[in-house]
Amino acid sequence: MATTLKAVKRQDHKSSTTKKLRWNGQVPGIVYGKNKENTSIALDSVALVKAVRDNGRNAIFQLAIDSEKPVQVMVHDSQMEPIKDELLHVDFYIVDMKEEMDVEVALNLTGEAPGAKTGGVLQQPLYELQVRAKPGDIPEEIAVDVSQLEIGDSIAVGDLPKSDKYEILDDPDTTVATVLAPDTLEDVEEAPSENDEPELVDAESKDK
Repeated sequence: MATTLKAVKRQDHKSSTTKKLRWNGQVPGIVYGKNKENTSIALDSVALVKAVRDNGRNAIFQLAIDSEKPVQVMVHDSQMEPIKDELLHVDFYIVDMKEEMDVEVALNLTGEAPGAKTGGVLQQPLYELQVRAKPGDIPEEIAVDVSQLEIGDSIAVGDLPKSDKYEILDDPDTTVATVLAPDTLEDVEEAPSENDEPELVDAESKDK
């Protein structure tokens, strides 16, 4: 069952009022959706952060605004204060549980690559995948097993298991994990080129 978040409508958008909201532990936000009127809200910042941490950023929440009937929403965007790491604003999108949507899903490597044990370097060029799915079918993350990767091996988007619940939209040739060979070449002093000018001898030394 979806976690319920309680919010109140926000009528006053003055900066002084917004600062007071944040001072009192509230975060301002907005709720919108297809054919839905935008609604400014405020809700408890700690409760929201905890809900997202416990359920994932693509989770479906029941948002209860004042005494209105709760609506199903997802966190579409948020703004953080970089120095204090405080939540400044949040956007909620009202979802249609029967309609597919495009979202970003975390990509997580699992297992230990044999190639990494023998001196190779495991690299993950991609940390998120573009996924299309109905809201209730969006995975919290997509795990990729790297336990078979030797030095020189790689896994591309097209190698990932297919699902009947979601579609990965990224280019199939995009690499998601690879084990690179270690760089064992030592620096070698370059031999002088035939085009190099000869070293000049100090004139005073020559006269001697």
